[in-house]
Amino acid sequence: MNKGDLVNEVAKEIGNKKTAQKAVDAVFDAIVKALNRNDKVSLVGFGTFKVDERKARKGRNPKTKEEIDIPAKKVPKFIPGKMLKDAVT
Repeated sequence: MNKGDLVNEVAKEIGNKKTAQKAVDAVFDAIVKALNRNDKVSLVGFGTFKVDERKARKGRNPKTKEEIDIPAKKVPKFIPGKMLKDAVT
């Protein structure tokens, strides 16, 4: 399922595709803004979105076998909730 499919599913529930598109966009925007502020977004039962920090580390260029430095960076992380886990398994 892609974003367009998700909008179509939401539109089936609310009856209007334009409103569904705005709703889906608003949810995604709110999650992105919260993560940019290093906030955690918890959707009870569904899961939690948070920002995780990866430490700087040494890596290796697979072509040249030369050792390289990989800088520290922040990455988004999703941890599924119990309801979602139970629905999938």
